[in-house]
Amino acid sequence: MINTKQRAYLKGLAQTIDPVLSLGKSSLTPEFTEAVSEAIKARELVKINVLKNCMDTPQSLAVTLSERTRSEVVQVIGRKIVLYKRNHDNPKIIFPGEKIKK
Repeated sequence: MINTKQRAYLKGLAQTIDPVLSLGKSSLTPEFTEAVSEAIKARELVKINVLKNCMDTPQSLAVTLSERTRSEVVQVIGRKIVLYKRNHDNPKIIFPGEKIKK
């Protein structure tokens, strides 16, 4: 679980990144879930764009995706979802004040 300060830090990082995936009318397919999982493993922090032709709400999609990928929802703003999952083998994001374990 991430705490409030970590979530705020991740929100700040998310402002500077572009969406890496777009979710359209086919909604959540197993292939899309796998693509999200791979993107999270590679980047830790992933922004997803929910297109207007998607019938599901971004909030419900965020919850479902976080459960399927075992990640955490950082935020949902409009039609953008931001997910985070720490890569314990090779962490890319170091939180302020955090000690790096070797």
